[in-house]
Amino acid sequence: MEVPFLDLKKQYQSIKDEVNVNVQQVMDSGRFVLGENVRSFEKEFASFCGTEYAVGMANGTDALCLALLACGIEKGDEVITVPDTFIATTEAISQTGAKIVFVDVNLSTYNIDVSQIEGAINERTRAILPVHLFGQPADMDPILGIARKHNLKVIEDACQAHGAEYKGKKAGSIGNVGCFSFYPSKNLGAFGDGGMVVTNDVEIAQKVKMFRDHGQIKKYKHLVEGYNSRLDEIQAAILRIKLKKLNEWNSLRRRNALIYNELLKDVDEVTPPFEVEYARHVYYLYVIRTKKRDKLREYLKSKGVGTGLHYPIPLHLQKAYEYLGYKEGNFPVTEKCAKEILSLPMFPELTEEQIEKVVREIKAFFTKRHLFVKSRITNNESPNRRI
Repeated sequence: MEVPFLDLKKQYQSIKDEVNVNVQQVMDSGRFVLGENVRSFEKEFASFCGTEYAVGMANGTDALCLALLACGIEKGDEVITVPDTFIATTEAISQTGAKIVFVDVNLSTYNIDVSQIEGAINERTRAILPVHLFGQPADMDPILGIARKHNLKVIEDACQAHGAEYKGKKAGSIGNVGCFSFYPSKNLGAFGDGGMVVTNDVEIAQKVKMFRDHGQIKKYKHLVEGYNSRLDEIQAAILRIKLKKLNEWNSLRRRNALIYNELLKDVDEVTPPFEVEYARHVYYLYVIRTKKRDKLREYLKSKGVGTGLHYPIPLHLQKAYEYLGYKEGNFPVTEKCAKEILSLPMFPELTEEQIEKVVREIKAFFTKRHLFVKSRITNNESPNRRI
């Protein structure tokens, strides 16, 4: 039995008939951009998040960029975020002309280490951009407190946290603005690209809506040069179907995580995810940490188990960001994660049998290594010999 890292076909099969009907209706309507499905999905997603407004975008990167612009971020400003994230987070900052400022992450949650934020603030700092990584929200109360103290905006990167909660509030609804991606692999994924900005601030919502459509406030009346970042009707029609099932799918992800946790609890070489008491983790990814990450990954591949790396090269060590002047050792927790993190198969349709297979192979890998060490020791090899 092979276990894929992700299986989007199973999810499609479960909603195939409804999807096909809705897509055909869009085709028959002849309205493909900013139509009724987009408007309805925006209302439905705002209601889901508990916000007043939601604005559909072409993708999650644009959602972040246009949210930053709507918050007044511009050239010469600085935005604090983390190096342990996908590059879309920082691309969005750069696209506004602002400077990226990194702080390290917490080793337990992989989210921003709030104790380091104030040390990175100066007179040019304008915003904090926490990333709710892997499906668990960052610790938002102290972040909001720091933001109020220094008059900063808080833009939530919730692109991996659809339906996650912080103290009962949905991720994305807590700061000044929240940003989502609907990339196909996400908990709420389109059949292509898509994104959303959510907020309770009418001014931010209006600016984002203007920016996404060439700076128009109405047809051919352009207040500013804008962007072309509109969520299309077909994707909105599909996402409306999937949104109705998101709570169920997130619950299945949480069930799968609990099974993994139980089966891995006696594997000393593996550190499973840690869910903090203030959060409801939705497990976009189920991420373990182990010092034997690369060898374990190779072994699992040989046994038909798919895995992922999120993320093997920290952003501050990427060639794209050499100009920032960061060096190896600047963010030790992020660098440790990059060497040790391994994402195991995780999707709602993953079966208990498949999870048992994954864990069985993990245990077999470490057992075989222990037996190898024991054998070498009995042959008078040093017990401290590196394998």
